[in-house]
Amino acid sequence: QVQLVESGGGLVQPGGSLRISCAASGRSFRNAALGWFRQAPGKDREIVASIRWSGGATYYADSVKGRFTISRDTAKNTVSLQMNGLKPEDTAVYYCAAGFGIILSSMSSISQYDYWGQGTQVTVSS
Repeated sequence: QVQLVESGGGLVQPGGSLRISCAASGRSFRNAALGWFRQAPGKDREIVASIRWSGGATYYADSVKGRFTISRDTAKNTVSLQMNGLKPEDTAVYYCAAGFGIILSSMSSISQYDYWGQGTQVTVSS
């Protein structure tokens, strides 16, 4: 049983930084892609960033390029998202997700992710 548990969310001022993490367990993630998605009230869930467990190829949404960095620690089975230069529009519930057998061209497709964490709230406000 795959389990994904997010942590590290909170309240941050505009321009601030926050690091959120996802602890992954339950099976081998060797052929997996791990993604961070977010959903703001009244909006669709959207891809933020994703990373392949093996090799570390990454994808970033245009809205976060240059500000957010996704990484994984294969020894600790964790995936993190370092968020810098946070903006009010980054406010959302952030979800960790895993998909298996995802090809590079599909890393940004929400339909390819089968397992989801419970989410962690990130609020950017003065």
